[in-house]
Amino acid sequence: MANVINYVLDGTQVLILAVAIYYVLAFLRGTRAMHSLIGLVLVLLALVVVSVFRMTELRWLLWQLLPVLPFVVVVIFQSEIRRVFAGIGEHTASAKSAALTTVAAVVKAVGYMAQRKVGALIAFERTVSLQQYQQHGTVLEAPVVPELLNTLFFPNSPMHDGGVIIREGVVAAAGCVFPLASGQNERRAYGMRHRAAIGLSEESDAVIVIVSEERGTISVAYNGTLTQGIELDDLRDILRKTLGAGASGAPSGAVLPPEDWISMRRTGAIGWVNFSPRP
Repeated sequence: MANVINYVLDGTQVLILAVAIYYVLAFLRGTRAMHSLIGLVLVLLALVVVSVFRMTELRWLLWQLLPVLPFVVVVIFQSEIRRVFAGIGEHTASAKSAALTTVAAVVKAVGYMAQRKVGALIAFERTVSLQQYQQHGTVLEAPVVPELLNTLFFPNSPMHDGGVIIREGVVAAAGCVFPLASGQNERRAYGMRHRAAIGLSEESDAVIVIVSEERGTISVAYNGTLTQGIELDDLRDILRKTLGAGASGAPSGAVLPPEDWISMRRTGAIGWVNFSPRP
């Protein structure tokens, strides 16, 4: 048993080192520091060679250089090291900034389409992949800008009847086909977009925004629940909380229960219909 544990630990160490070496090489690939790294590796190989062949004088010389090697590495790779630490500090801020930009663009586009009664169906991918629903759509991988969303859902455009998938701040695909909610007579009272939104929310943890082509109202589907009559300010809060953009009142990346989505400052009648949400 002890031997098995030792083998597992040795294999784990080898795997960690292999992954670390891979990412270091990928990080330095195509940079001037790559040539310096090759020179450093050659020095270490030379140390191994002179040790194996017992070249006493050369081995003594190389071993004298070994203590200063860490300082040489810091000097040679100072810009790369600085970039790594800067990237660690900026990751959270850049992710939050990108989420805020995405939310602002979607809210602006939704407001434009709701005012003109242009139907829309926009799904935000979260932890469950929506890749399978792109098969009948068109892959775009385009930035999220209001003009693009307005164009995609413009009446009679080639992809206006399908759904849009937004993944990590990018319009991944348009004209996508989502699964329709089935059963329960209450669901059949909704149009195709609303039923598709409910169906997708039952199959994944995506948050789906719907604009009604008939009434110009805004709805959000999540976890089998359809929340109707949402105003733009409330939509902005929902998407910020969903995408981890730092809205107050919810943890970053959390999705509140539908009844808590609507701001308490509003007094209008809001309808939200629960369709057997997942546990």
